[in-house]
Amino acid sequence: MTLLIILFCIILLILLVSWAKVNPFVAFLLVSITAGLLLGIPLEKVTKSVQHGLGDTLGAISIIICLGAMIGKLVATSGAAQKIAEVLVNAFGIKYIQWALVLAGFIIGIPLFYETGFVLMVPLIFSVVYKYKLHPVFIGLPMLAALSVTHGFLPPHPSPSALVITFHADMGKTLKYGLILAIPAIILAGPVFARTLKKIQSNPLKTFMADEIPSNQLPSAFISFFTALLPVILIMSTTLYLNTDHSTTSIHKLIAFIGETPIVMLISLIVATFTLGIKQGKDMKFLGGIYTHAVKDVSMILLIVAGSGAFKAVLTDSGANNNIASLLQSFHLQPLVLGWLIAAIIRVSLGSATVAGLTAAGIISTLVLHDPSINPNLMVLAIGAGSLAFSHLNDGGFWLFKEYFNLSIKDTIRSWTVMETMVSFIGLIGVLVLNQIV
Repeated sequence: MTLLIILFCIILLILLVSWAKVNPFVAFLLVSITAGLLLGIPLEKVTKSVQHGLGDTLGAISIIICLGAMIGKLVATSGAAQKIAEVLVNAFGIKYIQWALVLAGFIIGIPLFYETGFVLMVPLIFSVVYKYKLHPVFIGLPMLAALSVTHGFLPPHPSPSALVITFHADMGKTLKYGLILAIPAIILAGPVFARTLKKIQSNPLKTFMADEIPSNQLPSAFISFFTALLPVILIMSTTLYLNTDHSTTSIHKLIAFIGETPIVMLISLIVATFTLGIKQGKDMKFLGGIYTHAVKDVSMILLIVAGSGAFKAVLTDSGANNNIASLLQSFHLQPLVLGWLIAAIIRVSLGSATVAGLTAAGIISTLVLHDPSINPNLMVLAIGAGSLAFSHLNDGGFWLFKEYFNLSIKDTIRSWTVMETMVSFIGLIGVLVLNQIV
């Protein structure tokens, strides 16, 4: 009976978001309250359970998402992203310009949220396409594959970061494994797959081409690369130190403190404020405006993440998670495959990768937390991969790609949907391989 109630609630969530067009945060609240009542939580405790889930989730993830948005916005508006792309294109040359854009998309995608990265990078793609008379989809899709992989696999993006917290995973190890998976996923679903798409007719709309910042007003290449990559540098370096030094000295404690993700993001923002703001002649009032707009840009993401936390809390407080975990164990399906499959099904139904990942995590979290044989870092990546599968007409990214590249529905499915699905399956295969090694 518990499984039927959960299934009903997931279908209700799908219908509210995709058919009734209800705001995802409101839909999560409605479904969470409904689930609480149907699962037997006393009437006077349902609201408290929802509030508890909202508060716990926001308390754990809001710092990371908000500071990440501020850094990403500054990287974009300062011209650092443009500088990174220019340096890579100049270094690789016209023959390998596609690979240069892939690398640019990967580097820029680490600090930027997907939609921001998409809108930022597409005008760059079009400027290269028009300048050198290249095929838009062949050149553009690999860069967008890199953006998609960072969005689904790598912290500090919202879904991977929230999953790390949900499963009590290690942020540094998850990032390391995610980077390992990202390379084959980007290469195969990007440049290799794009070779089959040269016959697709695409006439990008010049309306979407943004004015470039003059070269003499851009930050230096070192500052641009260093600032954009600083969160990754700090997370990876502190993780490496802590994995080699197991002492209890003050230095060890200090490094452990610096390596905590909220502190990493705060340090990175402070550095970015100086390198891409004050040093470029911007005052704090101007920078404050950028940061305010950045938080506004991700406010709905925060609420959706919080809503998923409410749903998870209801499942936990009602004991449904334990029942689901017991039932899932009886299926004898590899847990990592199960996590991927649940996320993929929700992704197909709802369209949102973030919602798919967080909802799947709420369903499977008890199984992960109570089974020591399951690697929580790999489960983060398995669900992240599943949340990217089968992007189609109910996904905002699908329509962004279609409209910016001026494609038919058929050609968008043939290119964008297939690319996202390839990333998803390659991610799953990579997770299963890593599970045999680590």
